[in-house]
Amino acid sequence: MENKYLLHGKLTAKAGHQKELADILIQASQLVSTAKGCQFYVVSYDKEDEASVYVTEIWDSKDDHDNSLKVEGVRELIMKAMPILDGPPTKGQELEILGGVGNIKIC
Repeated sequence: MENKYLLHGKLTAKAGHQKELADILIQASQLVSTAKGCQFYVVSYDKEDEASVYVTEIWDSKDDHDNSLKVEGVRELIMKAMPILDGPPTKGQELEILGGVGNIKIC
């Protein structure tokens, strides 16, 4: 299997801001959908957790992911999200894809 870059992260919003944070991340997904190498960018949450929002991304390479942060508008959305985060974002899990199936293209 061709190596891809998978990043899975959890962001925690201040009380009452989960939906706002999720909306910002969904806007970001729309912006990075045009970036080179974006294969998958999904925003999700756990119904039992009223603060956390998860982002799972698959890119052709880590460089493609890093370059997506330069897409016009992405930095502005990051700045919009920062005040509603409950603490600084933690580093996401960089996972190695071992195999599986799927044709989903969300970004």
